[in-house]
Formats: sequence, C-alpha cells, structure tokens
Amino acid sequence: MVKPLTFKGDKPKKRKVRSADSETPSKTRKTEPEAETNPEDQSWVSADTVGDIAGPVVLVLPSDDPTCIASDANGTVFASKLENLVERDPATAEPHDVRQVWVASRVAGTESFSFKGHHGKYLSSDTHGLLSASAAAVSHYESFLAIPSEVSGTFSLQTHGGDGESFLAIKENSKATAGVEIRGDANAISFETTMRVRMQARFKPRLRASKESKAYEKISKKELEGIVGRILDDEEVRRLRKGRKEGNFHEILLDVKIKGKHDKFA
Repeated sequence: MVKPLTFKGDKPKKRKVRSADSETPSKTRKTEPEAETNPEDQSWVSADTVGDIAGPVVLVLPSDDPTCIASDANGTVFASKLENLVERDPATAEPHDVRQVWVASRVAGTESFSFKGHHGKYLSSDTHGLLSASAAAVSHYESFLAIPSEVSGTFSLQTHGGDGESFLAIKENSKATAGVEIRGDANAISFETTMRVRMQARFKPRLRASKESKAYEKISKKELEGIVGRILDDEEVRRLRKGRKEGNFHEILLDVKIKGKHDKFA
C-alpha cells in the first residue's frame, strides 16, 4: 500500500493515547520507530544508477533556475520551480508540490520506465516530441529508457522506450512557463538532456538492504534465549549478536547450544 506523500513543513499527525487512569502515571511508550529502521522513511536521495530508479521520483531539469518536470490535473506538462534545496544545489532537491512527483516503474519485459503522475496518468512524448500526461495506460509513447550521463548521478531519458534517437531536453527562454520549455525531440545527448532523478530513500535498493541488515542484527537477549532454549550470559549474547552481524550466526548458535548441554551434564 502506497502511503500519502509528505513534504517539508507538514506537521505530523498525533496519535491519541487512551489512558486507563489519568491519575496513574503510565510507562513511556515509543510511538515512532528510530529513523534508521523506519520503513516509512520520507527522506529523498539521488539515484546513482539506473537500477536505483523506483517509486516516487522527482525529475530534476538542468535549468539555470532549478526546476523539475511536473503535470497538472489536465495532463499539461510544465517546468515547476524547486523550492526545497540546500544552497540551490539540484542534487539536494525535494518536492514541495504533489504535481512534481512521478511514480517510476519498469515497463514489463523491457529496460524502460514509465512515470505515473499524481492524477494517475502517464508521462508521454508523441512523435513530434510534445509532452503530455493524459495517457491512462503505458504504450510505446509512455516508455523512457534511462541512459547514464558522463556526470555521475545524472541520466538522459530516451523517448519511445529507447527505440528512437530522441531525448527529453530543455530549452530556456522567457516565454515558456518558468522560462523553461521541455520537449522530447532532442536528437543527441547533451547538457540540455542531462537530468537528476531524486527518489525516496526507502525505495533505493542499497539503502533498503542496509536497513534490513541493521534490523536483522538487532535482537534482544530474551529473543536469543528463546532461540537457544536457556538463559544466556553476557558473553554468549555478545557472540550471538556478532554472529548475526558477520553472517555466521548459525555456527555460533550451534556452539552455544552444545556448550549448554555440556554444562547441564557436567
């Protein structure tokens, strides 16, 4: 289930806690998990490789004034100014408007991606390079191949699933919205086609695997005693936790169980 997006400045909703006796002090309960193990982590990071691209993303354009690809409810695609930046660095961009967010997914059976807007329609580039976001399904025109650029952490999006020689690109002028025009008819990779893909950290494979590993390493003494079947001393707990971290948990577990049997019949 996809959770609603949240943005900087939004106030978190408070949970109501029912108290059995308002006059009796109750034990402090942790209502929020630690940030490093929070599965609902809403922080944003940059995609480093094509394999990273997944989930909610912001397609940051190479414009002088930081902008990204956005769409309105009518399917009009435009350059939207980015406000959540650190020292105007596009590599730190985060969305402040749901219209700036797309959900990236692999197109089945291909290496290409589709980008679904907030209104449930897909980003599309027609044969003339005109962009829209009014398609209800994915076809040749809604497929984009992400090609890594020379600048680390940037990509060029080739239209029509990479079958053609056209790329998404910008043209800066004073007449277009935000001074930036976006088209899908550039015939070569250049600075104007180079984009950054900002994504939610919880969808990045490497970070997700790291968090899952850390969560696996954390285990209480009571849980370990339940696995072993007896009370453990501090040294045994330390060895077992170290084994979870280094990947030889089951070997150490066997040693601890055998030691327990020897102590029992000593």
